[in-house]
Amino acid sequence: MSTGIHGVHHTAAGGYANTAGTYARGRPDYPAEVAGWLHDQLGLEAGKTVVDLGAGTGKFTPRLIETGAHVIAIEPVAGMLEKLIATLPQVDARMGSADAIPLPDASVDAVVCAQSFHWFATHAALAEIHRVLKPGGTLGLIWNLRDARVPWVAKLDAIVNRVEGDTPRYYTGAWRSAFPFSGLGPFEEHHFKHGHTGSPNGVILDRVRSMSFVAALGADERANIEREITALIALEPELAGHDVVTVPYETAAFSARKIG
Repeated sequence: MSTGIHGVHHTAAGGYANTAGTYARGRPDYPAEVAGWLHDQLGLEAGKTVVDLGAGTGKFTPRLIETGAHVIAIEPVAGMLEKLIATLPQVDARMGSADAIPLPDASVDAVVCAQSFHWFATHAALAEIHRVLKPGGTLGLIWNLRDARVPWVAKLDAIVNRVEGDTPRYYTGAWRSAFPFSGLGPFEEHHFKHGHTGSPNGVILDRVRSMSFVAALGADERANIEREITALIALEPELAGHDVVTVPYETAAFSARKIG
């Protein structure tokens, strides 16, 4: 894997450094059922401590704050971390990465990777996560995924996927190769349905603009991608002429407990 700042993949280091504002606007929130998952599967409540690892601009961080737990947000890209601090000044936010978590051994009850684990899916990162988890602590992985079973979403994905290069992504399944890991028990897996509703510009174009590998393209290539997506919006009956649209999503959530 090609890496950049702080051992971060070059696409994330370059793309996310330039797109923190668009990332915050274009990314969907998470479904209400996630609150139950955080409580029931990760045991998060007042008196517990949780790490938001690869926290980005803090899109998932409010869900962790709502549990009552003490939240430590860790992010390696300075521009993303600055956006998080500006939006959520009450959070304990620190520069760090999955292979260098700035915390003592056995110091947290849970580590949550929201929309991030595919960037650092290695045994080295899992060893570092294992190190900071308390005995019986839990790793949680969660992703929002466009539902490509919907035909127009599949067409959108085809446009985007053409320029992904070597960027790690959830849908390839490559992140699963980091498991099994000897210090973690088996995964429990949950799926939730939801949608991202807003203007086509907000929930489709800004979402694509927020993708690291799109943001890292040259200006002409980005413009070509946007023209193709604008044409798709104009041609699809579910999108054309609508001021408000809903992009269908599925949220995939996984949890595994520290066993050694």
